[in-house]
Amino acid sequence: MVVFVRLVLVVSILLFAMSDLTSARSRRSADDVLGTQRAAEMEIRDQVNAWSVGLAGGLLEGAPIRFATEMARIVNDNGQMHVLPIVTRGPTENVNDLLYLKGVDVAIINSDSLEEYKSQVPQIQQRIVYILNLFPSELHIFVRPEIHTLADLAGKKVNFNTQGTAAAYSGPLIFSRLGIDVDKTFIPHPAALELMKRGEIAAVVFVTTKPVDAFVKGKWGDGFKFLPVEYGPKFEDYYLSSYLEATDYPGLIAKGERIATISVPTILAAFNWRPDSPRYRRVARFVDELFGHFDRLRSPGFDAKWKDVNLSERAPGLERFRAAQEWLNRYATTKQSGDP
Repeated sequence: MVVFVRLVLVVSILLFAMSDLTSARSRRSADDVLGTQRAAEMEIRDQVNAWSVGLAGGLLEGAPIRFATEMARIVNDNGQMHVLPIVTRGPTENVNDLLYLKGVDVAIINSDSLEEYKSQVPQIQQRIVYILNLFPSELHIFVRPEIHTLADLAGKKVNFNTQGTAAAYSGPLIFSRLGIDVDKTFIPHPAALELMKRGEIAAVVFVTTKPVDAFVKGKWGDGFKFLPVEYGPKFEDYYLSSYLEATDYPGLIAKGERIATISVPTILAAFNWRPDSPRYRRVARFVDELFGHFDRLRSPGFDAKWKDVNLSERAPGLERFRAAQEWLNRYATTKQSGDP
């Protein structure tokens, strides 16, 4: 009986030891599998982050965020990059995001928004470079019948739309350069246009891509008009020459007439990274993918304004991103050589 009991104990100990050994092996096997999974996930994470670009766009209802989203579509489709369009407070404040916000590599900005940063960042025009001049936002100064010249607006109420819009930033800056001191208001343009009809506001200032629906579809009496703004040395740093004509506003401008104005370029910009830095290489690949597949943006399903974008057009006030200029140089050489 004693021998039997001892035998049972020995067998039990052996079984327990074998079970413990099996459990240890299972744990090691599970740990190995988990370790492999983690290593694979880390590799994927590193790959995704290595070629991800944060693109600061603009307000949800504006053209800049639409342009940012469409650029992301063609770049992301090729599987070489991951572009993340970011909803922001607009192209004017995107300069701040480009300078200081973590994760922003590229941004859509207005050219004259650099003016605000000159005192804060003296080297602003060396720290930011442009990739592409996207589209112009024309200055529209629309006035009542009794206003005939820009000088007539001195001391009178002029609306510049709500704070945060292009008109609210660029408009007062342009009037300052013109040397005209007006009574500035910042209310939504639809409300301001109604006040203008009643004579409570002398003018409204729009800074946006023409044509503007409010002027095309609105009913305006005799004498309501756009005032000309001549391009000159005071605007050469950030602005371009432009015009409004009858094809833009047939009800307000006579056939064959052109009204001189200026435009504020909306620019795709990047931080001026060192060429040997990972972030420079990231933005350089973004440029290659964007420029290399740019024709897709001119196809149906994308904003019609892409058809007017010229890759080689300059942007006033900034130097071009080095990788973008190198791409254009290669493209020009290829065209000259006749290679496909």
